[in-house]
Amino acid sequence: MTKRNKIIYWVATLWLALGMVATGVVQIMKMKEEADMFARLGYPAYLLTILGVWKLLGVVAVLAPRFPLVKEWAYAGFFLAMSGAIFSHAAVGDGGKEFFGPTLLLVLTVVSWYFRPADRKIIPVNS
Repeated sequence: MTKRNKIIYWVATLWLALGMVATGVVQIMKMKEEADMFARLGYPAYLLTILGVWKLLGVVAVLAPRFPLVKEWAYAGFFLAMSGAIFSHAAVGDGGKEFFGPTLLLVLTVVSWYFRPADRKIIPVNS
């Protein structure tokens, strides 16, 4: 892995982790603004806790060494959660401001996944 790619990976991954921890904590705490937004999007309040806990667990998985299969699931979960957030905002006709956070986290997820080092990837088994 080149030094450039390692820098891209760690910058994207640390920003991704920061964003997921921040939003996960806000969701677990069921802050009024977040709860109101979920209600406006048509989701039940208990989903805040589920998503918040999953985000925090996903951050641990992405940052921890080893366990490449768990990392793949965490990246997939981040991708599904953020793309779902984008489509949910689009479905209710939200403006650009509401798209910024999930779009940024989606891009960071893809960049972090793409530039991850070889020891953080699943190595295909030749049969």
